[in-house]
Amino acid sequence: MAAMAALQSSMTSLSLSSNSFLGQRLSPLTIYPVPGKLTSKPCLIVVKLKQWERKECKPNSLPILHKMHVKVGDTVKIISGHEKGKTGEITKIFKHNSTVIVKDINLKTKHMKSREEGEPGQIIKVEGAIHSSNVMLYSKEKNVASRVGHKILENGQRVRYLIKTGEIIDNPENWKKLKEEKQKTEVAVSA
Repeated sequence: MAAMAALQSSMTSLSLSSNSFLGQRLSPLTIYPVPGKLTSKPCLIVVKLKQWERKECKPNSLPILHKMHVKVGDTVKIISGHEKGKTGEITKIFKHNSTVIVKDINLKTKHMKSREEGEPGQIIKVEGAIHSSNVMLYSKEKNVASRVGHKILENGQRVRYLIKTGEIIDNPENWKKLKEEKQKTEVAVSA
């Protein structure tokens, strides 16, 4: 009991309070104002989602569409990947993820189930998408791949051309052919 009374008296002599540390008085923290406002924004941790989970969107909820150097109907050469060196024509483009589909290139095997009871299943070949950075515009006449450039003609029309050869890609005749072929395929599909 005597030891307990001695311990209590020694604790009261230390005078522990809310702003002291083992009997030593601590000065209250002084907060100095920071000159000016902080210009850097706080770092937000952003989780990268997979493509099939969510597309990148603008504030108005529309998907972000990327500019691409190729259009439907262009002849391109594959410059990387397992199909490197092959040439083909672009049949479809996807601007939200900058991919293109080239005719008879990057074929994937798709196993189709039968839709009806008596009908057998099928194994078909489907063209897979290729990123637009892996294709380069190709000149059939001079057999050379080239980067694309833009120039304005004398009549004020803005056209694309191949830098190596100077060949103009955007001819009105080419677009008429493409539109006619597209209309023919639409009629054939609907019939």
